[in-house]
Amino acid sequence: MMGVMSGATTRKQQTHDRILDVASRVIRRAGYNGVGLANIMKEAGLTHGGFYAHFPSRNALLVEATQRAGRDTGAVLLERMGQAQAKGMSPFSALVTTYLADDQLDNAECGCVVVALASEVPRQTDDVASAARARVMALVALVRRSLPAGAEPGHAQMAVATMVGALQLARTLPAKDGKAWLANARASLIQQYDA
Repeated sequence: MMGVMSGATTRKQQTHDRILDVASRVIRRAGYNGVGLANIMKEAGLTHGGFYAHFPSRNALLVEATQRAGRDTGAVLLERMGQAQAKGMSPFSALVTTYLADDQLDNAECGCVVVALASEVPRQTDDVASAARARVMALVALVRRSLPAGAEPGHAQMAVATMVGALQLARTLPAKDGKAWLANARASLIQQYDA
Protein backbone atom coordinates (compact mmCIF):
# COMPACT_ATOMS: atom_id res chain seq x y z
CA MET A 1 0.00 0.00 0.00
CA MET A 2 2.85 2.40 0.83
CA GLY A 3 4.35 1.91 -2.66
CA VAL A 4 1.04 2.76 -4.29
CA MET A 5 0.67 5.96 -2.22
CA SER A 6 4.25 6.97 -3.01
CA GLY A 7 3.69 6.36 -6.74
CA ALA A 8 0.51 8.47 -6.68
CA THR A 9 2.34 11.28 -4.91
CA THR A 10 5.14 11.08 -7.44
CA ARG A 11 2.72 11.19 -10.38
CA LYS A 12 0.87 14.09 -8.78
CA GLN A 13 4.14 15.95 -8.22
CA GLN A 14 5.24 15.27 -11.80
CA THR A 15 1.94 16.64 -13.09
CA HIS A 16 2.24 19.67 -10.78
CA ASP A 17 5.77 20.28 -12.11
CA ARG A 18 4.59 19.95 -15.71
CA ILE A 19 1.89 22.58 -15.12
CA LEU A 20 4.44 24.87 -13.45
CA ASP A 21 6.91 24.42 -16.29
CA VAL A 22 4.29 25.48 -18.84
CA ALA A 23 3.03 28.37 -16.69
CA SER A 24 6.56 29.67 -16.02
CA ARG A 25 7.19 29.86 -19.77
CA VAL A 26 3.77 31.37 -20.51
CA ILE A 27 4.11 34.19 -17.95
CA ARG A 28 7.43 35.18 -19.53
CA ARG A 29 6.01 34.91 -23.04
CA ALA A 30 2.58 36.49 -22.51
CA GLY A 31 2.66 38.17 -19.10
CA TYR A 32 0.48 37.51 -16.08
CA ASN A 33 -2.68 38.47 -17.94
CA GLY A 34 -1.78 36.02 -20.69
CA VAL A 35 -2.14 33.09 -18.32
CA GLY A 36 -5.44 31.37 -19.03
CA LEU A 37 -5.97 28.25 -16.97
CA ALA A 38 -7.58 26.31 -19.82
CA ASN A 39 -4.68 27.11 -22.13
CA ILE A 40 -2.05 26.25 -19.52
CA MET A 41 -3.67 22.89 -18.86
CA LYS A 42 -4.05 22.17 -22.56
CA GLU A 43 -0.40 23.04 -23.25
CA ALA A 44 0.55 20.75 -20.35
CA GLY A 45 -1.50 17.96 -21.97
CA LEU A 46 -4.12 17.94 -19.21
CA THR A 47 -7.80 18.74 -18.84
CA HIS A 48 -8.91 22.04 -17.36
CA GLY A 49 -10.86 20.26 -14.63
CA GLY A 50 -7.69 18.86 -13.07
CA PHE A 51 -6.23 22.27 -12.29
CA TYR A 52 -7.69 22.60 -8.80
CA ALA A 53 -6.21 19.27 -7.73
CA HIS A 54 -2.83 21.03 -7.98
CA PHE A 55 -3.45 24.69 -7.14
CA PRO A 56 -6.07 26.38 -4.94
CA SER A 57 -6.32 29.38 -7.29
CA ARG A 58 -4.94 31.09 -10.39
CA ASN A 59 -2.93 33.41 -8.11
CA ALA A 60 -1.33 30.42 -6.39
CA LEU A 61 -0.23 29.20 -9.83
CA LEU A 62 1.15 32.64 -10.71
CA VAL A 63 3.15 32.76 -7.47
CA GLU A 64 4.68 29.33 -8.02
CA ALA A 65 5.25 29.98 -11.73
CA THR A 66 7.11 33.21 -10.90
CA GLN A 67 9.27 31.36 -8.38
CA ARG A 68 9.93 28.52 -10.85
CA ALA A 69 10.82 30.94 -13.66
CA GLY A 70 13.27 32.71 -11.37
CA ARG A 71 14.91 29.49 -10.21
CA ASP A 72 15.15 28.08 -13.73
CA THR A 73 16.64 31.18 -15.32
CA GLY A 74 18.88 31.73 -12.31
CA ALA A 75 20.34 28.24 -12.68
CA VAL A 76 21.04 28.78 -16.39
CA LEU A 77 22.54 32.20 -15.68
CA LEU A 78 24.87 30.80 -13.03
CA GLU A 79 25.94 27.94 -15.29
CA ARG A 80 26.75 30.30 -18.17
CA MET A 81 28.51 32.73 -15.83
CA GLY A 82 30.67 29.84 -14.62
CA GLN A 83 31.58 29.00 -18.20
CA ALA A 84 32.54 32.62 -18.90
CA GLN A 85 34.59 32.81 -15.70
CA ALA A 86 36.40 29.62 -16.68
CA LYS A 87 37.50 31.54 -19.80
CA GLY A 88 38.98 34.30 -17.63
CA MET A 89 36.13 36.79 -17.17
CA SER A 90 35.59 38.47 -13.82
CA PRO A 91 32.35 37.50 -12.04
CA PHE A 92 30.68 40.83 -12.89
CA SER A 93 31.75 40.82 -16.54
CA ALA A 94 30.55 37.21 -16.83
CA LEU A 95 27.18 38.17 -15.34
CA VAL A 96 26.66 41.21 -17.57
CA THR A 97 27.84 39.44 -20.71
CA THR A 98 25.58 36.47 -20.02
CA TYR A 99 22.50 38.44 -18.95
CA LEU A 100 22.74 40.84 -21.87
CA ALA A 101 23.73 38.28 -24.49
CA ASP A 102 22.29 38.81 -27.96
CA ASP A 103 20.40 35.51 -27.76
CA GLN A 104 18.23 37.02 -25.00
CA LEU A 105 16.47 39.16 -27.59
CA ASP A 106 14.57 36.12 -28.88
CA ASN A 107 14.44 34.20 -25.61
CA ALA A 108 11.58 35.83 -23.70
CA GLU A 109 9.89 32.50 -22.93
CA CYS A 110 12.99 31.17 -21.17
CA GLY A 111 14.54 34.52 -20.21
CA CYS A 112 14.56 36.56 -17.05
CA VAL A 113 11.19 36.76 -15.33
CA VAL A 114 12.04 40.23 -14.00
CA VAL A 115 12.47 41.57 -17.55
CA ALA A 116 9.26 39.90 -18.69
CA LEU A 117 7.02 41.01 -15.84
CA ALA A 118 8.40 44.12 -14.12
CA SER A 119 5.85 46.49 -15.63
CA GLU A 120 2.94 44.24 -14.59
CA VAL A 121 3.84 43.77 -10.92
CA PRO A 122 2.09 46.89 -9.54
CA ARG A 123 -1.24 45.61 -10.90
CA GLN A 124 -0.99 42.18 -9.27
CA THR A 125 -2.33 40.90 -5.97
CA ASP A 126 0.00 41.14 -2.98
CA ASP A 127 1.02 37.47 -3.11
CA VAL A 128 1.91 37.56 -6.82
CA ALA A 129 3.67 40.93 -6.48
CA SER A 130 5.62 39.62 -3.49
CA ALA A 131 6.87 36.64 -5.51
CA ALA A 132 7.95 38.97 -8.31
CA ARG A 133 9.68 41.35 -5.89
CA ALA A 134 11.59 38.42 -4.44
CA ARG A 135 12.94 37.71 -7.94
CA VAL A 136 14.07 41.35 -8.24
CA MET A 137 15.85 41.14 -4.89
CA ALA A 138 17.47 37.82 -5.85
CA LEU A 139 18.84 39.46 -9.01
CA VAL A 140 20.16 42.42 -6.98
CA ALA A 141 21.82 39.99 -4.56
CA LEU A 142 23.47 38.09 -7.43
CA VAL A 143 24.80 41.33 -8.91
CA ARG A 144 26.02 42.46 -5.48
CA ARG A 145 27.97 39.20 -5.07
CA SER A 146 29.44 39.59 -8.56
CA LEU A 147 30.67 43.16 -8.18
CA PRO A 148 34.32 43.75 -7.32
CA ALA A 149 35.21 44.11 -3.64
CA GLY A 150 34.59 47.60 -2.33
CA ALA A 151 31.68 48.41 -4.63
CA GLU A 152 29.12 50.73 -3.11
CA PRO A 153 25.80 49.12 -2.06
CA GLY A 154 23.80 51.15 -4.59
CA HIS A 155 25.89 49.90 -7.50
CA ALA A 156 24.06 46.57 -7.56
CA GLN A 157 20.68 48.27 -7.79
CA MET A 158 21.85 50.58 -10.58
CA ALA A 159 23.41 47.69 -12.49
CA VAL A 160 20.18 45.67 -12.24
CA ALA A 161 18.10 48.65 -13.36
CA THR A 162 20.38 49.11 -16.36
CA MET A 163 20.44 45.42 -17.27
CA VAL A 164 16.67 44.92 -16.97
CA GLY A 165 15.83 48.17 -18.75
CA ALA A 166 18.34 47.60 -21.54
CA LEU A 167 16.98 44.12 -22.25
CA GLN A 168 13.35 45.25 -22.10
CA LEU A 169 13.98 48.12 -24.50
CA ALA A 170 16.27 46.12 -26.80
CA ARG A 171 13.44 43.60 -27.30
CA THR A 172 11.23 46.39 -28.64
CA LEU A 173 13.69 47.25 -31.42
CA PRO A 174 14.62 45.58 -34.70
CA ALA A 175 17.25 42.89 -34.06
CA LYS A 176 20.22 44.94 -35.32
CA ASP A 177 19.32 47.91 -33.14
CA GLY A 178 18.52 45.71 -30.14
CA LYS A 179 21.93 44.06 -30.38
CA ALA A 180 23.57 47.48 -30.49
CA TRP A 181 21.68 48.52 -27.33
CA LEU A 182 22.81 45.37 -25.54
CA ALA A 183 26.42 45.88 -26.64
CA ASN A 184 26.36 49.48 -25.39
CA ALA A 185 24.83 48.45 -22.07
CA ARG A 186 27.39 45.65 -21.59
CA ALA A 187 30.31 47.96 -22.33
CA SER A 188 28.96 50.75 -20.14
CA LEU A 189 28.26 48.52 -17.13
CA ILE A 190 31.61 46.77 -17.30
CA GLN A 191 33.47 50.05 -17.70
CA GLN A 192 31.55 51.70 -14.88
CA TYR A 193 31.54 48.92 -12.29
CA ASP A 194 34.26 46.43 -13.19
CA ALA A 195 37.17 48.64 -14.22
